[in-house]
Amino acid sequence: MTTLLLAALLVLGPPPQDDAYLYQVTLIRAAPGHLLDVIEEYRERIPVYDAAGDPRPVLVRHSQGDHWDLMAITPVQSLSSYYSAERVARRVAAGEAAGVSPHQFAARLQEIVSWREDTFFSGVHVDEFRRQFNAAGYFHIEMFVALPGKGPELYRERVMENEYLRRIGRPQNLIFAKALGGAWDAFTLGFYRNLQHFAESVDIPAELQAEAAVAAGFESASTIGTYLRELIARHNDTLANKVVLY
Repeated sequence: MTTLLLAALLVLGPPPQDDAYLYQVTLIRAAPGHLLDVIEEYRERIPVYDAAGDPRPVLVRHSQGDHWDLMAITPVQSLSSYYSAERVARRVAAGEAAGVSPHQFAARLQEIVSWREDTFFSGVHVDEFRRQFNAAGYFHIEMFVALPGKGPELYRERVMENEYLRRIGRPQNLIFAKALGGAWDAFTLGFYRNLQHFAESVDIPAELQAEAAVAAGFESASTIGTYLRELIARHNDTLANKVVLY
């Protein structure tokens, strides 16, 4: 890793999580008529990830919300390990053995993708991520750009909201904080069995919601959203389905 890259990471700072693990998150809008082709390119690439010893990516497909079609989440552990000379050499060798080098794979995607954005985020260990992802089929994704100086408070608000969710008996979100890349400062990923599971929160008694909100540190249940909006310049919500690659 270059000195410049290390310096950038030190400025941005790690998320306030223990044992943070790095993920490359790629948002993709397919060229018209090519969404299934993009998915197939990722599916055909899985043996190359395996041969290179790299963790496999996962894909979710937009159902409603933001303008992207696919989110690819690739565990990389750390930039220093992922871009080490040894791992890059293994990646190149595995791609060439399969007949599609990393450069060729990127070029093939470029032909069928109209827009993409890559950001590196820190989050939970990959084993916990895999456990939750494998058990889910439906996802709620919230992505945030913090107001200047509000990044740490935004992260705390996300932790508070997880405590609120725990107290009302709802699934908690995984929280990811930007390490390097795009405009997003953080995003959360909620795991659900299906749309019905996601919608169950409408049946939670108002009294329980009020008690849980105050216990989690909010003024009330009705001010959770307004407090969040004091911290952010931009907020995109997306509901998505799992794409089965393997």
